[in-house]
Amino acid sequence: MNDMLAGAAGRIPVSVLTGFLGSGKTTLLNHLVRSSDMARALVVINEFGAVGLDHDLVTRANEDLVVEMIGGCLCCTIRGDLSRTLREAPWRFAREGRCWFDRVVIETTGLADPAPILHTLMTDPQLAALYRLDTVLTTVDAATGMATLDAQPEAVKQIAVADRLLLTKTDLVAAGDAAVLRGRLSSINPAAPMVAVTGGIVDPATLFDAGMWDPASKSSDVRRWLSEEAYHADHHHHHHHDVNRHGDGIHATCLTFDTPLEPQAFERWLGLLTMFRGQDLLRVKGIVHLAGHPCPVVVHGVQHVFHPPIELENWPSEDRRTRMVFITRGIPVEELRGTLALMTLGLNDVQLQGLVESVAAEMSATA
Repeated sequence: MNDMLAGAAGRIPVSVLTGFLGSGKTTLLNHLVRSSDMARALVVINEFGAVGLDHDLVTRANEDLVVEMIGGCLCCTIRGDLSRTLREAPWRFAREGRCWFDRVVIETTGLADPAPILHTLMTDPQLAALYRLDTVLTTVDAATGMATLDAQPEAVKQIAVADRLLLTKTDLVAAGDAAVLRGRLSSINPAAPMVAVTGGIVDPATLFDAGMWDPASKSSDVRRWLSEEAYHADHHHHHHHDVNRHGDGIHATCLTFDTPLEPQAFERWLGLLTMFRGQDLLRVKGIVHLAGHPCPVVVHGVQHVFHPPIELENWPSEDRRTRMVFITRGIPVEELRGTLALMTLGLNDVQLQGLVESVAAEMSATA
């Protein structure tokens, strides 16, 4: 099986395309699959038993897997198990006994929460040997985006986990309205670049290769992926009352630690946060300096699931500080800092358990 892929460096990048119903995903995919850059891509439309792509793209059928060639691109619609499909795909769709695709795009239905798909890619060891998570792309309809975000907490989550935000139908709205929406999107996810997509047309190069789950990747990619500078932008302060005005309850925060963190305390801290606050840790990314480790460790989490930490071969820059970027729902930055401070007290497990329980009680009381 593995000889079909060129070793670890040959792990196939997987992008997840999400976004609300009518936000232009279908139009975008219709254009993408016909682009020459996608000739070696496998597009997986994950249906969850709901209505997926437009009928002109994929014919309806009752079986679990429908496969079609469109513009040189292989598209399959599944209603069954995504991880099984991905595990079997390299040989199931092999050409002359070889895996021919070098990119996967997974499209999810409009109301779907993308987190379970990301969790699958982050935790399934068989998938980890074949694939790496590249980009999470979220389409946002410029015309209805504000209303959707007000009405649908899932939509807010789709924005929070994105690496790229694709704004569709910007040609149909007044510039002022588009600017208000952009402001709200950047208050939810300051680091995700926004790409305007008109009529589904977008350069595939702007969509892909924005992830960094390739430890072999250049360290500059790690900086771009973390893009913590976005969290320190000057306009950040007035966003806070914007956020509250919309009631999204989303805090985007970068925590920086000047001294190396004690590995055990750090691990306990992440464990505590995921156990009690996992639902509201929408996305966590970080480059961490652990005491006793010369090289930085990269962490990445979506809610209660963390990708196994990856140790880089070297620091991406002269900066040796730990930088962790959080997009959370209703967790104030003081709580993030405070819980880590508790973990570094070096208490034994029994004391810690008592402390954790009282903190947890306080957390749920204030939540």
